Amino acid sequence: MQTSVATALPRPSTGFAAYRAQTYFSSLDGLRFICIMAVLWHHAPVWPDMQQPSPILTRGFLGVDFFFVLSGYLITTLLVREEDRHGRFSVRGFYWRRILRILPVYFLIVTALGVYYIFVKGEVGYLAQWPYYYLFLANFLTDHIPMLPPTWSLSVEEQFYMIWPLLLLVLPRRWMLPVLAVLIAINLAAVTGALAPFGIVPVDLGVLRFEMFTTTYAPILMGSALALLLHHARSFDVIARLLGRRVMPLVLFAALAVLIDLMPPQLAGWPNLVLHLTMTACLASLVVREDHVLRPVMTLRPVAWIGTISYGIYLYHLIALHIATVIAGPPDASSLPLLLFLYVGLTLAISGLSFRYFEEPILRFRRYRAH
Repeated sequence: MQTSVATALPRPSTGFAAYRAQTYFSSLDGLRFICIMAVLWHHAPVWPDMQQPSPILTRGFLGVDFFFVLSGYLITTLLVREEDRHGRFSVRGFYWRRILRILPVYFLIVTALGVYYIFVKGEVGYLAQWPYYYLFLANFLTDHIPMLPPTWSLSVEEQFYMIWPLLLLVLPRRWMLPVLAVLIAINLAAVTGALAPFGIVPVDLGVLRFEMFTTTYAPILMGSALALLLHHARSFDVIARLLGRRVMPLVLFAALAVLIDLMPPQLAGWPNLVLHLTMTACLASLVVREDHVLRPVMTLRPVAWIGTISYGIYLYHLIALHIATVIAGPPDASSLPLLLFLYVGLTLAISGLSFRYFEEPILRFRRYRAH
């Protein structure tokens, strides 16, 4: 379910019927903006040199976790609504849409950087890692080709996309929430080492190490659970009573910021669980009603535009940072302002051009294989 700033603004109505009729959630590009700006900040050459920075300044990587929650919610909502309309959802259509959205830019960057480092710079040691990016196993690589580390999260999402629609097809709906709860619990247990006594330990296979190094799947599964809960009137009404006040997004995002700052250094385990549940609540507060208090800010045109191109920003931003560093030099007191300006400016320019002239034309092919 891709939001678009070109879509007519929705009515500020509330309630289950309004939610089910809603095809465009006006604040979600704004949420993407928040997530991608956190990622840009995390990789900016600023905070690592700060003296004892506040924890919230060092945890921009949590923007990826929030992206996971959003992805699970949107993908699941898309599938169950299609099923309601047609009696079933098209697995082939789902994969076709995902292929068009994810693969072209991803394969372009993986191929370009692989060719550059392996064949142009002669760093042939990266040949061992290169094939696994195409297989979406980057989250299990022990070392990365430069500028490709962010692809680990895309591997997590693709693994989810491969399995989740099939589970929705074969499992009765009454089983889905219990299954999601069990999967989340297993994921949390795995990252904390609680499964080691049962013989479930990391497995090394060449350049791959199969382990749960963080709560990677849990936030996607929580977003999926939210979609299933909001899809039914009774559970929607409960969530709407709890989170449906206009001021709730402001309250919840403020609470999330405080939690991020107060959590202990090691987030694996219960701290991540609390953060991801809070992210899920934030997302719920944005979609159960359109006329919430943050909507005027989250629908600003520049905010929505950056949210729209956030996928490209995520893939291109380290390349832009590399170019900016070559031009401005390593970060220091004199070069930092120019470096940051080039980093952000190049990231937005490359991503905007890519979206308009490369990604959007490819997305038009979605209508040729809808089913």
